[in-house]
Amino acid sequence: MSARIYLDHNATTPISDDVRTHLLEWVQHWGNPSSIHDAGRGPKALLRESRDRIAKLVGASALELIFTAGGSEANNLAIKGVFETQEKLGRRGVAIRTRYIFSEVEHPSILRTAEYLRERGAKVDFVRVSLEGRIDLDQYAKLLGPDVALVSVMIANNETGTLFPIREMAEMAHAHGALFHTDGVQALGKIPVDVRELGVDLASFAGHKFYSLKGAGFLYSRRGVTLESLIHGGGQERHRRGGTENALAIAALGLMASQKDLIAVKAEDMRTLRDHFETRVLAEIPFSRVTAGDSPRLPNTSSLVIPGVDGEILLMNLDIKGFAVSTGAACSSGSPEPSPTLLAMGLTRSEAQSSLRVGLGWSTTREQVDQFIEALIEVVAHLRTLGGFDLSSGKESHVHS
Repeated sequence: MSARIYLDHNATTPISDDVRTHLLEWVQHWGNPSSIHDAGRGPKALLRESRDRIAKLVGASALELIFTAGGSEANNLAIKGVFETQEKLGRRGVAIRTRYIFSEVEHPSILRTAEYLRERGAKVDFVRVSLEGRIDLDQYAKLLGPDVALVSVMIANNETGTLFPIREMAEMAHAHGALFHTDGVQALGKIPVDVRELGVDLASFAGHKFYSLKGAGFLYSRRGVTLESLIHGGGQERHRRGGTENALAIAALGLMASQKDLIAVKAEDMRTLRDHFETRVLAEIPFSRVTAGDSPRLPNTSSLVIPGVDGEILLMNLDIKGFAVSTGAACSSGSPEPSPTLLAMGLTRSEAQSSLRVGLGWSTTREQVDQFIEALIEVVAHLRTLGGFDLSSGKESHVHS
């Protein structure tokens, strides 16, 4: 192949040409945006303009945004910020809410924060998600109560692309007086997102999932929500997050935010390519299937189970041929264990280990998708032959230990 083909846009996205064009211009604004002299005015203006653009991107007001180093920090700030606020009230003798609800398929930055809360004495509950990628709303309704401080459920799953009914779940939480946070990191740039329409109190996002630089994200915090700061320092971000802002990366995200109107158009382009991809794969690779294929999903994401191959070995063979894909969440790569998300949804260990995630992007072409399909068919056939996969029955022999 003359060039590599990148199909892992759920892990990160390439920097857009527009962002790359402006980098040298932005680098000239090297001062501290908190400085009141001339060197600080340029970066301060960049931050102000970017904040306004990003706020419009997600339907918020500029003062409701807290810039962070990325999505994981934004998730931690939302959850720990609520928890520490409750703890502070408790130390003053005020009755507090002590329970927190999450879905079983959240990003590791959420699940590990949930573990932290439990270690600190909070009560933590998890809502089931079915094999079809649908959250158990009946169980969720039973878990809600007057002791719930916060519910956190992602807009879109980073591995399967499944979309959750955030507006409905937020309304149910609010009926019990609980706050609602959503991890919107995977949704940004793939589908239009409006925090007001979703009705959430808190929402996390990251720039590098939207063709911007790594190192910048933000938390939408609805006016009136009180969060205890995690990073104490200067008065940046209205005293909600200490530390000098990453003006360069924030400017990149601000520029992409100005392309808001393209998101819905690009979403349809990616959906057409994804459907073409899945149709061919299901027809040409026997026994393959799409996880949660009949559920609402991001338009760019396909999570496949291909019996008879090991996902990591498949990934490495495809990488050698010039294709970048993944088996699941990039933050969990290198782990010998199968995806916790797929296991939580009800896939067997063998099925989870035979998974492959394909994430299309704004610049992905049909020609690239077809090249990938041909390579995938070839590699799967080769690995199945080596593993002794029985094509007549679809049974595996010794693919997994």
